[in-house]
Amino acid sequence: MKILEPYSLLTHNTFRMDVSCRRFVEIERPEDVLQLPEEDIEAPFYVLGMGSNTLFTRNYEGTILHPVFQGITTVAEDDLSVSLKVAAGVEWEMLIDYCAEKQYYGLENLTGIPGLVGSAPVQNIGAYGVEVKDSITAVEGFLLPNKEPFLLHHDECDFGYRTSIFKTKLKGYCFITHVTFKLSKEAHYTMTYKGLTDELSNSGLTPSIDNIVRCVRFIREHKLPNIQEVGCAGSFFKNPIVPMSEFALLQQHFPDLVSYPASNGVKLAAGQLIEKAGWKGYRCGDAGIYPKQALVVVNYGNARPEEIVQLYENVIRDVYNIFHITLQPEVNIV
Repeated sequence: MKILEPYSLLTHNTFRMDVSCRRFVEIERPEDVLQLPEEDIEAPFYVLGMGSNTLFTRNYEGTILHPVFQGITTVAEDDLSVSLKVAAGVEWEMLIDYCAEKQYYGLENLTGIPGLVGSAPVQNIGAYGVEVKDSITAVEGFLLPNKEPFLLHHDECDFGYRTSIFKTKLKGYCFITHVTFKLSKEAHYTMTYKGLTDELSNSGLTPSIDNIVRCVRFIREHKLPNIQEVGCAGSFFKNPIVPMSEFALLQQHFPDLVSYPASNGVKLAAGQLIEKAGWKGYRCGDAGIYPKQALVVVNYGNARPEEIVQLYENVIRDVYNIFHITLQPEVNIV
């Protein structure tokens, strides 16, 4: 366990907000959590992976817990499937590469999402027709501040669209140490996303783990900013879900609205709503909306937290005024 105080978070958030925290603790082993001083887990604390889904709006006056421990272990296997127990500190893309090399099916559509494995179930990350909940069987770690271990199976995690129990009932109480995934050893693909099928077809490729990973990475590289060059946190807003009756009324005024079926209504494309509200490509100083994808709020260099906050609040306001839909941030705002 390494303790740094105070500590700059500039290189620990992909939005590149120049903020700091009172104390930064690198957790080098899961059991380090048991040795944390009481003051670090009784006062406000925040578990930070790569900072790729966080907008810091000010200096953080509490303790940042940052997992760095590694490990991918096979815990069960048969002819059809394999279960992998993965440490929270493993980079998500490293897990994708591991699965592609081993030909384990289920996560390939989720390539290119920056972050650590421990963050994946919190957000229930998803892309190109796949959500990580489809492969997760268990999440374990410690409940803070009492340091009690927990093990939650899939059905206990309350997974939903970009949410989970770790983002609702247990928000601010969990330090995740491991996530267990069950993956197929038989060829199995999710090809419901038109952009992915089009890219495979245009490239003359047939579905395979390697080809899907290649195409998804290509799409993301051409649609989203490179976080090494432009500060952002990927998609800033959730795609809103509206009742069927509300969607029917919206269609009367906006017949070209992009929509997808959802279990509790109709899912709309937040990026299209933002674009129709006139924000795509907007820039004021170093704060802006990415020209190639209106879902992405960006920091072109030295935008201050308050400038990013004002920008996304203005977007929410204008989208509501036009569509009577309130966009919800997907990013964790701290």
